[in-house]
Amino acid sequence: MRILTTGDVRMAPGISAEAGAILADLGAKRPLVVVDPVVHKLGLADKMLSGLDDAGMVAQIFSAFSPDPTDAEAMDAVQIARSVNADCVVGIGGGSAMDVAKAVALLSVQTESLRALSVPRIVDLPALPVLCVPTTAGTGSEVTRAAVITDATTHEKLLLLGSSLQPKVALLDVDLTLSCPHRVTVDSGLDALSHALEALVNRNATPYSDGLATQAMQLIGKSLETAARVPGDHAARSDMLLGACLAGMAVSHTSTALIHGMSRPIGAAFHVPHGMSNAMLMPLVTEWSAVSAPQAYGRAAKAMGLAEDPAALIDALKSLNARLEVPSLESLGISQDAFRSAIPEMARQAVASGTPDNNLRRADEAQISDLYLAFLKNDATS
Repeated sequence: MRILTTGDVRMAPGISAEAGAILADLGAKRPLVVVDPVVHKLGLADKMLSGLDDAGMVAQIFSAFSPDPTDAEAMDAVQIARSVNADCVVGIGGGSAMDVAKAVALLSVQTESLRALSVPRIVDLPALPVLCVPTTAGTGSEVTRAAVITDATTHEKLLLLGSSLQPKVALLDVDLTLSCPHRVTVDSGLDALSHALEALVNRNATPYSDGLATQAMQLIGKSLETAARVPGDHAARSDMLLGACLAGMAVSHTSTALIHGMSRPIGAAFHVPHGMSNAMLMPLVTEWSAVSAPQAYGRAAKAMGLAEDPAALIDALKSLNARLEVPSLESLGISQDAFRSAIPEMARQAVASGTPDNNLRRADEAQISDLYLAFLKNDATS
């Protein structure tokens, strides 16, 4: 068993203001700050940026990227990093900002293309140090050794994986999550839940990842709805931020599985937010997978405070989606014909990502196509 995790994780209200002092201790002076455009506009990064100034940092800000960041956008940031001789990268925002920061840290040092560095390759190569500050409780990217970037030409979501993507420092500042909008809170929270679930029912699971994933499911299970409905609830927001981080630690050791393998292509083809597409698929994929691993899925149900029974977990996921108003394809304006036409390419991309092989019940391309069709049928009758 190998333990891979961010070596310095600090959680406290207002901790993001200490980013400058922390980077100075690492010997950094010229950070490139990758900040989510909305986070930047709302001023949520201001205290952190002031902390960089107070520490004598010469910071360059980059925020010209989309919710599904592309390799072209990442390379724009790389050019800026190289032009100012950046010696570290800071990512502040949701998963998109942190993933761009991690990709830039790698591509600023390495000369190969992003596609050449993506899975199935594992990248354990020199990269700039990264400090991450999440403003949502979702991806756990602040502690994972993964980043997802979209190929601007093919629209395929590329997965980067390896120690090169592991942040040096993660700062968990609950104050930055209090203004997170309802839909983002829900989608990012369900993303975190899917990370915990897929880490717990995974061929690569270990006692270490199981402990992290179980605790994450407990925290998220008890606090997600409160955080969504009472956004100023400090305790619920703290539970979600810690739960998402623990889920990220867990899945960093196991990688994701079939839910994520099928979810990324939906996001790439139809621009569905990642956490939302995970949530849409979670009940169906869980039901299909649990047939081959009832004990594992029973443990996952127990972790959420349910009876130790896969059926209880499946029912709870369906009910949670309904209460949190996870949308249908139709409500998102995605036609049945368009989705059906996209299935062959989505199934190909799902298999190519490699993550379905981590599922306790493995699915080949034909089975994944059948699952997409079942998902489409369920969506039409819901």
